[in-house]
Amino acid sequence: MSTEKNVKVIAGTDFHGSKGALKAFARNIRQYEVDLAVICGDITNFGTVEQAKNLLVETLTEVNVPIIFIPGNCDPPSLTDLQIKGLTCIHGEIFLHDNLAFIGLGGSTISPFNTFFEMNEEEITGILNRCVENLNRLTRKPNVILISHSPPKNTKLDKTFSGAHVGSISVRRFIEENKPILVFCGHIHEARGIDYIGNSVIVNPGPAKQGNYALATIEGDKVKIDLK
Repeated sequence: MSTEKNVKVIAGTDFHGSKGALKAFARNIRQYEVDLAVICGDITNFGTVEQAKNLLVETLTEVNVPIIFIPGNCDPPSLTDLQIKGLTCIHGEIFLHDNLAFIGLGGSTISPFNTFFEMNEEEITGILNRCVENLNRLTRKPNVILISHSPPKNTKLDKTFSGAHVGSISVRRFIEENKPILVFCGHIHEARGIDYIGNSVIVNPGPAKQGNYALATIEGDKVKIDLK
C-alpha cells in the first residue's frame, strides 16, 4: 500500500490579460484546497512585465499556496526575471514539491504571427536537455511533470481549427524519452482536452479567459484529471 499522500494541483492557461480570469483562478485555488497552482503561460495579451506583475500581485499573492508559472508566446520573455513572493517562474528550471519535479518551458514554437516569445526547436531542445541534466543530478528520483506552453506535436492538443498540428517536436521527443507522469500545456485555445503519449497524461486545460481550468490529483505515479 502506497504511503505517498495525494497532491492536488490546479492548472490554468491563456489568461490573456483578464483580471477576472485570474480572480476566478484564485477563488478556485481556495475552493479546491489545492497544494500547488500552475499557470501555463499567456498571462498577458502582448503586455509588459509591469502589467503582468500588477495582474499577478492584485489577484494571486494572498492565496497562500505555492504558484509556479511560465510565460507564453504573448508574454514578454523578460517575464522570466519577475520576482513576486509566493510565485515562481520555472521557465528552464526545476521546481521540487514533495516527490514531484516540475520542469518549465515557456514561449512557443515559431509562428507566422511574430509573437513576443518564440523559439525554434533547437532552442527548445537545449532548454529541456539542460533541465534533464539538472534532474539527473538529484540524489532522489522524483516523478516528473512538464509545464509547457506549447503542446507536443501530433496530439489532440496541438490541432488548430484548420486541422494543422502546430505543436513542438522537441516537446514530444522530451515526453517520449523522459516519460513524465503529467504534462500541462496550452497555447491552442480550441484544443482543450486530454491525450496520452505512452503512459504520460497530456492536458490542455483550455483558455482561462473563457472560464476553463484543470484539476489533477496525483498519488505516486497515478494521475487523475478533471477538466473544469
